[in-house]
Amino acid sequence: MSNRITLDELKSYLWNSAVLLRTSIDAGAYKQYIFPLLFFKRICDVYDEETQKAVEEYGDDIVDFDEEDIHTFVVPEGYHWKDVRQVSENVGAAIVNAFHAIEKANIDQLHGVFGDGAWTNKNRLPDSLLKDLIEHFSSRTLSIENCPEDELGQGYEYLIKKFADDSGHTAQEFYTNRTVVHLMTEILKPQSGESIYDPTCGSAGMLISCIAYLKKQGKEWRNVKVYGQEINQLTSAIGRMNLFLHGVQDFHIVNDDTLKAPAFIKGGELQKFDLVLANPPYSIKQWDRAAFESDKYGRNFLGTPPQGRADYAFFQHILASMNPGSGRCAILFPHGILFRNEEKEMRKKLVQSDMVDCVIGLGPNLFFNAPMEACIVICRTYKEPEKRGKVLFINAVKEVTRKNAQSYLEDAHIAHMASAYENYADEEGYAKVVTIDEIAEKDHSLNIALYVRSGIEVDPVLSVEECVDDWVSQSLTAREQTDALIALLTKEGE
Repeated sequence: MSNRITLDELKSYLWNSAVLLRTSIDAGAYKQYIFPLLFFKRICDVYDEETQKAVEEYGDDIVDFDEEDIHTFVVPEGYHWKDVRQVSENVGAAIVNAFHAIEKANIDQLHGVFGDGAWTNKNRLPDSLLKDLIEHFSSRTLSIENCPEDELGQGYEYLIKKFADDSGHTAQEFYTNRTVVHLMTEILKPQSGESIYDPTCGSAGMLISCIAYLKKQGKEWRNVKVYGQEINQLTSAIGRMNLFLHGVQDFHIVNDDTLKAPAFIKGGELQKFDLVLANPPYSIKQWDRAAFESDKYGRNFLGTPPQGRADYAFFQHILASMNPGSGRCAILFPHGILFRNEEKEMRKKLVQSDMVDCVIGLGPNLFFNAPMEACIVICRTYKEPEKRGKVLFINAVKEVTRKNAQSYLEDAHIAHMASAYENYADEEGYAKVVTIDEIAEKDHSLNIALYVRSGIEVDPVLSVEECVDDWVSQSLTAREQTDALIALLTKEGE
């Protein structure tokens, strides 16, 4: 009888583990405990599976092999899932000890991957609750035969989304609407052997989407070089686990601040990548603007963004990280970056650089728990001759489906946008090819509604904070212009 776990069974199994925590911890903290336990169980079950296969193939000669020759990950004696399952007191300490032992035995791959959850806090996680969790996970064998990598990866992604749904606004730090990610991947079209980078990678969903694209196309994906950086320690650990559970082992994910300390440096300069996908945290205020103003990597070539909005700092970091010949990027931003007055000079230089290839306007609510409309900006370091000096605008604001309080793109929406990008031609009410000179006539605004009319036009939806900031910015500009006018009139009257 087959022990193969169906995807529906896997989803139920994973979500029920979180249900056990509901009376003890907040939904936002589920990921801190469920993901490490799931990964621990998977490592141990695959370890047992690999041991059994080695015994069947080599018999007694197995003693002549090193652990690394047989196993994907080494599980030290005394720290297997089965060992922890036998513990009845101080279960949290046993879990932590097993985590540390496995990380130490696989230091190059797994250092810090289990995070730093408060496993020994018995007020939050009493022994009885941890025992229930361990017994629940023990009810299934997560071997590769029972649960192949792609299926376990899908289950893991399902759990990430469920946690995002439950945990509210903080979800965006580790989860980006996957239908939007699929659109970005479809447009960039990853190729075998390329390098792929996400400077704010969260749970690594964009990187995994590129791998999935190659698999779907039947192309070699194991030779792709994957890189990511994430400021949140737990989220970066989730991203690493996510990649491992999807069968990706050759990757580099670093836990650090991309703007303050970019992780990937080669020859004293930013490392260059073929593809960059990103959903940077929008309009953050707590960042080191002074350091960026004199950035040693030259990431301020368009200018230094205002303290209240780091969007163009991330934007410039991405552009500076693109391979001069093959570099292309897709960035998910709020609409404000297309037209805000305080970034006008940087936007002017951006347009004049002729790196902007396409601007796609998406509908509302595709940012997690935020009503504002999103846009995708596509840039290339090398444009085909017929596209030089031009930008394609796609107004897809109406192509969004909302169901059960969730907004998403349907396959038909993605196909339409991807097709419009491929055609790179005018489409009445939907797409328009505009020259840089025409954009200059519009004061270098990239506001999609200026170039593509789709019937009834609605102003982009901004957050309250964005509206207030924009009002303050315009008020200051008006005040400066008034002061200048008064000074001029005073001088003329003298």
